[in-house]
Amino acid sequence: MTSAQIFVLLTMLIPLTLVLLNRLREDVAALVMAAALGMAQYAGLPVLGPAHTPEAASKALTGFGAPEVIALMSLFVITACLDKYGVTRWIAKKMLSSGAHSEQRMVGLFSFTAAALSVFMNTLAAGALLLPSALSASKQTKIKLSKLLIPIAYGTMLGGAATYLTTANIIVSGLLRLADPPQQSLTFLDFLPTGGFVALVGLIFLTFVGRRFLPDRDPPMVRMDPSSEELTDVFQIVDRMWEAEVTPESNIANKLLDQTSIGENLGMAVLGIRRGSHVFSANDAAEKIQAGDTLLIIGREERALQLEHSGLRVHRANQPVSSLLHNVAFVEVILPPRSALEGKTLRELDFRNRSGFMVIAVWREQRSYRTDIAALKLRTGDALLLVGAPEKLPDLKTQHDFVVVATASNESELDAPRVRLTLGIAVGALIALLAGMPVEIATLIAAVLILLTKLMKPDEMYQAIKWRAIFLISGTISISYAMVQTNLAELFGNAIVHWIAPFGAMGLVAGAYLLSATLTQVMGGQISPLVVAPVTISAALQLGVNPQAVALVTAIAGSISFLTPLSHPVNIIMIAPANYTFRDFIESGWALTIVCFIALMIAVPFFWKL
Repeated sequence: MTSAQIFVLLTMLIPLTLVLLNRLREDVAALVMAAALGMAQYAGLPVLGPAHTPEAASKALTGFGAPEVIALMSLFVITACLDKYGVTRWIAKKMLSSGAHSEQRMVGLFSFTAAALSVFMNTLAAGALLLPSALSASKQTKIKLSKLLIPIAYGTMLGGAATYLTTANIIVSGLLRLADPPQQSLTFLDFLPTGGFVALVGLIFLTFVGRRFLPDRDPPMVRMDPSSEELTDVFQIVDRMWEAEVTPESNIANKLLDQTSIGENLGMAVLGIRRGSHVFSANDAAEKIQAGDTLLIIGREERALQLEHSGLRVHRANQPVSSLLHNVAFVEVILPPRSALEGKTLRELDFRNRSGFMVIAVWREQRSYRTDIAALKLRTGDALLLVGAPEKLPDLKTQHDFVVVATASNESELDAPRVRLTLGIAVGALIALLAGMPVEIATLIAAVLILLTKLMKPDEMYQAIKWRAIFLISGTISISYAMVQTNLAELFGNAIVHWIAPFGAMGLVAGAYLLSATLTQVMGGQISPLVVAPVTISAALQLGVNPQAVALVTAIAGSISFLTPLSHPVNIIMIAPANYTFRDFIESGWALTIVCFIALMIAVPFFWKL
């Protein structure tokens, strides 16, 4: 190997290793790769172009202007607009109303609907939109949540295999243009027949056979349109709810709530101050505590009784939390993978002041934490119960570091005129795409029309774009480009060819699937195809096999591998609501993975004439 190839390999492996060890975020790792390659090229190392051509260093930024990145940004805007006016939630509710009480029918409805939504929108967004409906369906039909959420997750991934609009599919298609020699990119119609056949086979299997492999677990939580009593009961708030009456002798009288340091010293949450029939929110920092007031607090009994040393009379709350607090919203959120909140405490984040909501409980590993939660380091999959002002709910729902699962307030009604306009724009983009218009142009026009018609404000557009994903993809494209320029992809391709050549074209197809699917289990389906595609495309060119077919298989393999929660972020957000374990995904996904692999091996030679 040359020094340039070794440098590129280390530039890829070191950041990815730190990602796997949870020492570095994926988007930061991608930017590190791009910066390191640009620096090396500028210093004279031929990683992005000929040696001693410093102007080639700018090629490290190739991904930031790539057409596929523009397409993804536009898709985020279109998806957010559909969600804003309630169309996706309306579809989910209509689907729920036809599900009856049959487990098989519900599994089929949720998995097929998830697949249909993910054909036209971001996979994670599709899963998050259907999650509340599944929670409601479980409550109404008594079908356990563990029977519904994995089908939603798997359905979104199967739908992602059938569309060009999935992140990995768009990026791998773009990598064909970086091959040596450059190849024709894939289109929507390239993915639809092959991926659609695989998705249909997978969905039928999941509905009629695969559902028998689904785990049977009692969920810790109940939701979608739950009452505040249900949410607080699920988090077991009533067991830790206390009223502390402030006596005239109390040393906290005439102090602001923040000055009492109850939360900091005792690890208890103070929900508010009751004065007569009125309750002041804990967020009302200007309100002083008066003698005769009653503090509404949450925490362990021994901590609550310590307040008696400060001149308070403490006793258990004799009413539900919801009846003690008025005009507040109870919200449940889940931390998704790569959340900026992960590994930090609520105190470090100053969460209450920054969001306007107070966290009163954390659900983790089948247990509710209600004391010292401000010092608890948050983890992916944690479920948090929040309390705050209802008018702050819209801002809360725009946050990208958690998924809002349920609220005690009513969802906004469907805005029919704006829904029709949004759908008209989205359908127009789809028609243009099918007519041959480049996907980045069709989706960009749709996003611009959404802005011009004032369906979304510019600030809402910026909030809708998942910038972490954009930087991850843009930075990683540079490493794929370097693998081609230094012939590193060809080198690895030669090794694959050496082993695969005796098995011919279908041997390469199977090898591309197995390599991409294996790495997907630890890297995730958004990263593994970016690493594998340059190698498999190079191998295809050397063997004289259609590189588009092999690239397509590499991309699809990142979607139809269901064996671990790590294979896709949508799996992670399903864990806490259904009490899933790591093993549940292995036991429910192994058969579906094999079925989809067989379907792919049938579809590729049929549609690609290999």
